[in-house]
Amino acid sequence: MTEAESTPLNIICLATYFKGGDFIRECKQLGCQVVLVTKEKMLHEDWPRDCIDNLVAVPNDADALLFIDLVAFLSRETKPDRVIALEEFDVMTAALIREHFCLPGMNSSTARTFRDKLRMAEAAKAAGVVVPDFVPLIHPADVSEFIERVPPPWILKPRSDVSAIGIRKIEQAEDVWRIVDEMNLRDSLRERASYYLLAQFIAGEVFHVDSIVNNGRVVFAGANRYGRPPLEVAHHGGAYISRTVARGSADEKKLFEINRKLIKGLGHERGAAHAEFIKSDADGQFYFLEVAARVGGAYIAEVLEAATGLNLWREWAKIEVADAMAERSRQRQTAGAGKKTERSRQEQTAGAGQKPVRARGPGSSKLKPSRNEYAGIVLSLAKQEQPDTSAYDDPEIVYRAKKRHHAGLIVRSKKLARVEELLTSYATRFAEDFIAVVAPLEKAE
Repeated sequence: MTEAESTPLNIICLATYFKGGDFIRECKQLGCQVVLVTKEKMLHEDWPRDCIDNLVAVPNDADALLFIDLVAFLSRETKPDRVIALEEFDVMTAALIREHFCLPGMNSSTARTFRDKLRMAEAAKAAGVVVPDFVPLIHPADVSEFIERVPPPWILKPRSDVSAIGIRKIEQAEDVWRIVDEMNLRDSLRERASYYLLAQFIAGEVFHVDSIVNNGRVVFAGANRYGRPPLEVAHHGGAYISRTVARGSADEKKLFEINRKLIKGLGHERGAAHAEFIKSDADGQFYFLEVAARVGGAYIAEVLEAATGLNLWREWAKIEVADAMAERSRQRQTAGAGKKTERSRQEQTAGAGQKPVRARGPGSSKLKPSRNEYAGIVLSLAKQEQPDTSAYDDPEIVYRAKKRHHAGLIVRSKKLARVEELLTSYATRFAEDFIAVVAPLEKAE
């Protein structure tokens, strides 16, 4: 075995927030050396430290240039094979690092499409996905035409934030212009009007599809429906609920079809994706809301694992490691080719028109769930720092959230009706036992 073959892969993970423990564990289990770069405010979190070879904290206000310089410093000892963003706010940073060091993976142009709601809406529409009408708050004439053509209410969205952060509903045209004027007086240039867009409000049920992607193909997807739209929960409080969509149903089939079209159209080659869609009460059609190149938050991975037996983080890690190993193998073959005789080089040139064989490894074909059951979650902010859920003792409970000031339960059953019954009951009980309400964030902290 050569030194290159015996040297473990070096995986650098970026995590601005506490995410991706199972990704790190799987990489270590597969024999990788794992470096985790997080921010100082996250250093105290319960990271799987026994699986991390080097844990580095950067200042909370660190920008992409500092991350790039840090990776350059780390590379003096060990050359990185992959840089992985475990959190939404790290997607662009990871892409810039890859470009600087010429590493494989998503580039900044594709990453920006997954981070900028204007770009993603344009790309989704170009891919043939139905998108609510929208307009960036840039050209007053375009905004005016949109207001006249699209009846209120409208949704105001920051182009780069996540979840329901900074989103609000607007009912009157004069409020749009007042808000635009206020934004353009802000000290922070990135909080001015051009960084926002106005979109048609669609009333309906909100769904999410969570995927693992390899070689540009969706190799696994799970479809879930929210109990209440996340925007409503963020602004009015109450319990967050998500549960599996009925298997084989028309909704599931349509969601999977749209999701495949979306992933292909946005150019996602490898990794995880979390896409949200709304089924209109008015016409029954699915409309695209947003998509992210990451594993969904709010314990979505745990819900899908309960229902299918597949862990999104671990499957993603397997794909990244397999691809990195295949890349290392290709590099060895290329280096070996340089030592061949002139005759061998001529033979190789003669066959250059043939299509190269793409290396395949774990996760390169469809992933098969080990079970096809139903699961769901009820989750809420809690008044108590460490809420006690022991009074909830149904045998279908398979996971209890372990997070300060949060109460959460995941249930699993072979019957969707039982999952829905338990989630409905728990949401009512949570209102009495735990629920706390805080004002929605205007921007990420």
